[in-house]
Amino acid sequence: MYGKERDFGGFWNEWSRRREGKHCSDNGPGRHSRSCFSPEMVREWRSYFHDFTGFTPEEHWAFGGRRFKPWHRGYDLYNPLVSNILSREGGLLPLVVLYIISGKPCYGNEIISKITELTKEQWVANPGAVYPLIAELEEEEFVTGKWEDDIKRTKRIYSITDKGREELEQLKAIIKPKLNEAVEVLTELNSYLV
Repeated sequence: MYGKERDFGGFWNEWSRRREGKHCSDNGPGRHSRSCFSPEMVREWRSYFHDFTGFTPEEHWAFGGRRFKPWHRGYDLYNPLVSNILSREGGLLPLVVLYIISGKPCYGNEIISKITELTKEQWVANPGAVYPLIAELEEEEFVTGKWEDDIKRTKRIYSITDKGREELEQLKAIIKPKLNEAVEVLTELNSYLV
């Protein structure tokens, strides 16, 4: 598409228009989940991306990295900017996990599902990051874990402790002001990119 007239501001709008009506029956028109991306939809996404940039997603100089792998596989709802902030190294994952557990006792997959819900499916937590974090929270006595069935040991239910509630408040006191600053900076940057 290089050299052709393109609407650079409409990349996502055009993609949304193209896939309108192609949805999973349980999601309704225009609603997509990770599980509803058929091989045909993936091919269509990859073709659309190639038509727009001249590259497949994994070949693109800016989008070829590890953080964009869901795009390589056709999962376009994934937002790598949200992922970077919520990854363990990004700083928010411990706060978010403690926050979720503080709401009600839950098990690992519930925590992962709640993160997906909170991010409007723009990021799906990696069990390889969440479960070690929960183990660390338990070791630090911020949460306690109890097997739903002591014999089968299939689900471990986690509850926040008083020490965990205190830690959650401390994390919020440290992180929330910086998160607000980050939102301000990103809002300012976004205004320059229009």
